Amino acid sequence: MNTPTDEMIEVPLYRAAHGRTGDKGDRSNISVIAWHPDLYALLAEQLTPERVSMQFRHRAPARVQRFLLPRLHAMNFVLDAVLDGGVNDALNLDAHGKALSFLLLDMPIRVPRALVPLLAGP
Repeated sequence: MNTPTDEMIEVPLYRAAHGRTGDKGDRSNISVIAWHPDLYALLAEQLTPERVSMQFRHRAPARVQRFLLPRLHAMNFVLDAVLDGGVNDALNLDAHGKALSFLLLDMPIRVPRALVPLLAGP
């Protein structure tokens, strides 16, 4: 996306997408679904496995994989070793990792001013 910087604004990801989280053992998967199809390419460009890994650096994921689902305007991230061993082993309050989607949805993204009307919220 080759848009001049002054034509871009920074917003939290939740303005452009919503998410769902699931878990299996010590693995969490987080789906990110664009609020509008025209936002999907922007999300696919900016939500790289590397950026998601940095967003979760305090959880030290062993690996972050991204699976693109363009016909659904969505993507799924699989984060290995982020649930402190999983439901039966974890001592943390959210052993299922249900709140992890909120951590991802708080990540800042850059959006062209022309797409601002497609964002959710103020």
